[in-house]
Amino acid sequence: MNELLTRIISGIVYALAIFLALWYGQLPTVILFALLGLVCLYELQKLLDFKNYLSYFIYPIALVYFNYFNGHDMIVFGFIMICLFVKLLLLRDLFSLKGRNAFKQKKHIITLLFIVPSMIFLTLIPKLYPDYDTHILLYVFILMWVNDSFAFLYGKNFGKQKLCEKISPKQQVEGSLAGFICTIIAGVIISFFHDNLSIYNWIIIGVISSVFGTLGDLVQSKFKRKALVKDSGNILPGHGGVFDRMDSIIFSSTFVFGFLFLINHVS
Repeated sequence: MNELLTRIISGIVYALAIFLALWYGQLPTVILFALLGLVCLYELQKLLDFKNYLSYFIYPIALVYFNYFNGHDMIVFGFIMICLFVKLLLLRDLFSLKGRNAFKQKKHIITLLFIVPSMIFLTLIPKLYPDYDTHILLYVFILMWVNDSFAFLYGKNFGKQKLCEKISPKQQVEGSLAGFICTIIAGVIISFFHDNLSIYNWIIIGVISSVFGTLGDLVQSKFKRKALVKDSGNILPGHGGVFDRMDSIIFSSTFVFGFLFLINHVS
C-alpha cells in the first residue's frame, strides 16, 4: 500500500477515536487519554533506555484526581509552572551540543513531568468551561492536525530549506511556515463556531499550537535521533508510535492550557 495512503488511513482511525471519545463526554475522554498516555510513557521510556514503573501508577491516579476532584487553583498553577520549566529545559537541550546525555541526565524528570502533566492538561481544557466543553479540545486537536498536515504536505512537495537538518532532516522551513499560516486561518474559522472564545483568542491558540507543536516535534525527533531509531513505536502504520502522532500536541498542551487557564481567571 502507498505510504501516504497508509498514513492517511491510520490518521483517520486515530482521529476518529479522539472524536468519538470527545463526543461521548468526560469519562470516555479520560479513559482514552489514560490509555494513550500510558502508551506514550512506554514509548518515551524506550527512547530513553529507562524504566520507571512508578509513572504508570502516578499517571492514572493524577488523571482521575484532577478530573474528578476539584483541586485548588494554586495546585493547578504550580503544576503548570513545573511542566513549563521541564519543557523549557527540553528546548534548551534541543540545540545543545552535549549529545545524548543532555536528555539522559534528566530521564527521571522527563519521565514524570513531561508526558504525565501534558496529557492531564489536555483533559482539563474542557473542564475550564461549563458542562465539560469537549468541543474546545476537539478544535485544539484540529488546529494541531492542520499544522502537522500542511507542514508535512507543503514541505514534502515544495520545501527546499531544512528547518533543523541535524535533528529532523525531513522538516522544511517552507512547510513549517505553511502550517503556521494555515493554523491561524483555521483558528479564525473555528472562532465562528465556538462562542466561549473570541477570534483573537483562537488566533493566539493557533499561534501557540503551531509554534510549540513544531518545537515539540523537534524535541521528539532528537529523542529518536539519540536513541538511533526512526519511530517511537509501530502501533500506528505510517506514523510510528502514539508518541510520534501526539508529540506536537503533548508539547504544546501546557502552553495552550496555561493560556486558557490565565484568561479564565483574569476575566
